[in-house]
Amino acid sequence: MTSFDDLTIELFQRERTENIADLAAASFLARYNGLTLDAYRRDLRLYFEWVGLHGINVLDATRGQIEFFRHHMEQRQLAPATVDRRLSTICGFYRFAHIDGHITTNPAQYVRRPKVHPNERRGLDRHELARFLFAAEQRSPTRSALGVLLGLNGLRVSEACGTNIEDLGFDRGHRTLKILGKGHEPAVIPLVPRTSRTISLAIGERTSGPILLRHDGQRLDPRTAHRWVRSIAKHAALGNVYPHMLRAAFIMAALDAGVPLRDVQLAARHADPRTTTIYDHRRQNLDRHAAYVVVAYVTGA
Repeated sequence: MTSFDDLTIELFQRERTENIADLAAASFLARYNGLTLDAYRRDLRLYFEWVGLHGINVLDATRGQIEFFRHHMEQRQLAPATVDRRLSTICGFYRFAHIDGHITTNPAQYVRRPKVHPNERRGLDRHELARFLFAAEQRSPTRSALGVLLGLNGLRVSEACGTNIEDLGFDRGHRTLKILGKGHEPAVIPLVPRTSRTISLAIGERTSGPILLRHDGQRLDPRTAHRWVRSIAKHAALGNVYPHMLRAAFIMAALDAGVPLRDVQLAARHADPRTTTIYDHRRQNLDRHAAYVVVAYVTGA
């Protein structure tokens, strides 16, 4: 059975390796970093362990055997979104194994994936987001800076944690911040005045280093950021809130405010407009429901 516990990029750098499946996996994982890398590595580890238990060579697997893995996950009553994500990882692995010449055909090309409905949780509305940001202000400047970067600028938690003082600047009257986005894509985002002021309070007299610091003076990490967000939300009586919900609140608030979908896509830095559309489908703006317009039109009310 193939073990992923010690899998690193070093496998990719070797001229020869006894296990071509490990090499194929390392070359696939080399495209990612941060939380995405952690998730994909975990997905592949589970799949490699499953095929190993069934005596299947990873690179000899058939479409039917991958479908059995999907059935195995469904029998364990995993959420459709979890099953879909793991299958997406496996499909990506085999696609690049095929591109890299490790296999002659892609067995995952026609694998059926579960239909995933948009998250039924409506997310934070603008009033709840405002309550969260107010509660963050009461806790500390650093927590407040984390809140505005996520909720008013729509950063991913890893992006917010990776921000540096040296990357602050000005461009045509805008206070700006250079960030390293998903897939190592650099981006420059404008900071609205409230975000700019809040960041200045968090930085204080410092002139270099991370914008967001933990209590011990080290850079804020995503795990600690998750704890901070949960704590702030509890203080604001908002229930269970996690960082991505603040980014989602930013996206949905922009759509509710009438910002064109294309502009929201650019602000969120979504490569595919369909990703932004998912957030559009999540919105449950009852005030704008067509029924109110219809009844007024039909009855003259």
